[in-house]
Amino acid sequence: MNRNTMDSGQPTPQQVPPSSHTAETRPRLRKWHLPFLLMLAVGSYLAITHKLSQQTPYQRHEGTIFGTVFHTTYQSDTLLTSDILAVLHDVDRSLSMFNPQSTISQINSSRSDRTDSLLEQVMEIATTVSKDTEGAFDVTVAPLVNAWGFGFKHGIRPDSLQVDSLRALVGWQRVGIVNHRFVKDDPAMVVDLSAVAKGFATDRVAALFASKGIRNYMIEIGGEIVARGVNPKNQPWRIGVNKPDDDSTSTNNELQTILRTNDCALATSGNYRNYYIAEGRKIAHTIDPRTGYPVQHSILSSTVVAPDCATADAYATAFMVLGLDKAREVLARNPKLKAYFIYDTPQGYRVWMSEALKKDIDQQSAHSIH
Repeated sequence: MNRNTMDSGQPTPQQVPPSSHTAETRPRLRKWHLPFLLMLAVGSYLAITHKLSQQTPYQRHEGTIFGTVFHTTYQSDTLLTSDILAVLHDVDRSLSMFNPQSTISQINSSRSDRTDSLLEQVMEIATTVSKDTEGAFDVTVAPLVNAWGFGFKHGIRPDSLQVDSLRALVGWQRVGIVNHRFVKDDPAMVVDLSAVAKGFATDRVAALFASKGIRNYMIEIGGEIVARGVNPKNQPWRIGVNKPDDDSTSTNNELQTILRTNDCALATSGNYRNYYIAEGRKIAHTIDPRTGYPVQHSILSSTVVAPDCATADAYATAFMVLGLDKAREVLARNPKLKAYFIYDTPQGYRVWMSEALKKDIDQQSAHSIH
């Protein structure tokens, strides 16, 4: 048969002109064909996307910020080192107590009362947590922390007169922002945002990655973590929670448990390595801003999972102040929060965790320590 004749579309003895199809012979697209074809197309798209995703490399970067170390791992064809550092330096210029030119340092030294957008965002989070925890979280507690910190170093406890004097400079309700200006009841009050700044900076880097279309990453700044998607092995990220011990050098990093997650903002606060002995008692570094004295309850480590890392950071600190029972009350009215507490008993260390968190525990590591 002549190929040109076939290409011309002229009918041959084996062909039927389109116009000659009857209702019985005309091909029909059956109803089940459309869903099948749609599923086939979606499946092909996902398979191609997954293959391309596996071919995209993971980048790693680490450095120092806020007097601590940070690590990032993210899946991207592009190395984003300069972008990450720009984000972190923006936060440093706003919130860092280590930077004498930061916005908060200038406010604390009364050189300025001007705020910026990052400081205003963090103060909104801090105020929300302070209200919800009845002042257990307080960004003005620094004078008391410093006084007791001197005690940690020299073994000298501040007396009641000194504590009462310093409490006159403490109170989260006595500071705020009005028309982009920071207001303090007493110019001598000091605002320390370090209990939320690292978590906030972690969120900012996560926002950077999201803006670049990056879906698989983990960011860690001083122990505060945001993890999304999967790790380089195409598995959920594994995040360790340290086992409490009295190793003040922090060289013993044995893990208590491991969380497996692909969508998590997490922060941990603990006092089991920060204490001194006075009159045969351990004095923890966690100061209750409502009393002016170190807490005397049993929580050794507080790990919180929240919608964002800044919120997790603030609540992890607050729970160390509140203790186990009060912390559980806060969790009961905040279903978006999950927590993992390690606490002390006469029989040894024990664990309490939110029911919703149990599914994320690596079963090979899930246990209470005795």
